[in-house]
Amino acid sequence: MKNWIKVASAAAIGIALSASAANAAWEKVVIATEGAYPPFNMMDENGKLIGFDVDFANKLCETAKIECEIVAQDWDGMIPGLLAKKYDAIIAQMSITEERKRSIDFSDYYSSTPAVFVGKDGMSIEAFKDGEVMDGALDGKVIGVQRSTTHANFLEDNFPGIEIRMYGTQDEALLDLTAGRVDATLADSGTLDDWLKSEEAKGYGFVSNQFAPSEWFGDGAGIGIRQEDQDLKEIFNKALAEMLENGSYAELNKKYFPAINLHPN
Repeated sequence: MKNWIKVASAAAIGIALSASAANAAWEKVVIATEGAYPPFNMMDENGKLIGFDVDFANKLCETAKIECEIVAQDWDGMIPGLLAKKYDAIIAQMSITEERKRSIDFSDYYSSTPAVFVGKDGMSIEAFKDGEVMDGALDGKVIGVQRSTTHANFLEDNFPGIEIRMYGTQDEALLDLTAGRVDATLADSGTLDDWLKSEEAKGYGFVSNQFAPSEWFGDGAGIGIRQEDQDLKEIFNKALAEMLENGSYAELNKKYFPAINLHPN
């Protein structure tokens, strides 16, 4: 028994040293976010990055006891910038999908919110019901969506005959919605719920059920990392688990989304 205890203790010490070495190798981490997807990530009036993703990234690094710097990156260049080593990680509500995992890796998921359509009050869209895509649901409509997103993929894969207008940011899609250039927009329910509270959103609302088929929308949003940086993935996963355990994640969730549970499991 004593020998077993010594072996177990040595193993525990080895694990602790391994974790310490991993953290030491990542004394500072540069994290990219978009800055154009409120309330998850956005710019304040002084050009400072703010939002749930920013607060989450800072708390994650604090929990992991590493320094972090957060930088803005246009959505279209998010993965290329990571692979080019402009930064070390992505925290920008990027869905964990099989397609993206061919080029990068992800931490465990840190948030999960379904997709929903927003349009003028009185409109009704039933594009996905009981696990099935509803053919013809968008016939005759012009739908705005942010390009290079899971929402764009869902529309392109299932409704090739409709007019889909792609935008660089979700804000641009919403501007065209209120200008009458598109009939509806599809995006994350969290960011659309935030927009619907604004003055510009008067006369608009959710016009569909909320849905999140994993075939298109993946397994929640994860922290994007390069495939070779498995030690950084381990650091993030450990810090995320600690945040979920100690209540600091719940505090951020309540601050930004008091009516939505971002981490249901």
